[in-house]
Amino acid sequence: MIGTQKEIDDARTHMKDEFEMKDLGKTKFCLGLQIEHFQDGIFLHQSNYTKRVLKRFYMDKATPLSCPMVNRSLDVNKDPFRPIEDSEEMLGPEVPYMSAIGALMYLANCTRPDIAFATNLLARYSSSPTRRHWNGIKHIFRYLQGTIEFGLYYSRNPEVGLVGFADAGYLSDPHKARSKPVMFSHTVEPQSSGVPKNKLWLQRLQIMRRSLLSMKHVERVYG
Repeated sequence: MIGTQKEIDDARTHMKDEFEMKDLGKTKFCLGLQIEHFQDGIFLHQSNYTKRVLKRFYMDKATPLSCPMVNRSLDVNKDPFRPIEDSEEMLGPEVPYMSAIGALMYLANCTRPDIAFATNLLARYSSSPTRRHWNGIKHIFRYLQGTIEFGLYYSRNPEVGLVGFADAGYLSDPHKARSKPVMFSHTVEPQSSGVPKNKLWLQRLQIMRRSLLSMKHVERVYG
């Protein structure tokens, strides 16, 4: 139930009158999402799900990385994410490529937008993945290994402002020569809202932003 406290209380009372039910309190788990409630907001994360995924693909003991993907090159022959070549062998069914993509997609769509670009890029090669693409999947897993507790913090502070950035890299896709627009937004809070420092979304977002900048996947080409 979503609404003001009075609306929630009224709805709860009405439902108890109509149905036999038990009030379990605030939601803490929902479809793999973990919800932590604080005085000034809620923190959504999927740390338990992430741990299960890493263990499932035998990456739970991998060395953590600070960036979700390696640097790309505009040189088609040097791009680690180029399509399969005639001299390369396609991965067989024993490599759970599609299963890994599905697990990462669920994370990216719910609480981990920092892995969305890398995951969507690797998902393009699901029909003909190579060892290079599988190494890219493992690179994301190693990044998750070091950022298991990352998530989204939704503040109740009405003074929070939204700051957005947009850019487009002409020829940033060296294989199809298409422009790839990139949008990045974050919230700016005037003060710490009393949430433990390791739960602050702003602090985490700054780390994610540094990771995105380090990838340098957007380059401008001037004619």
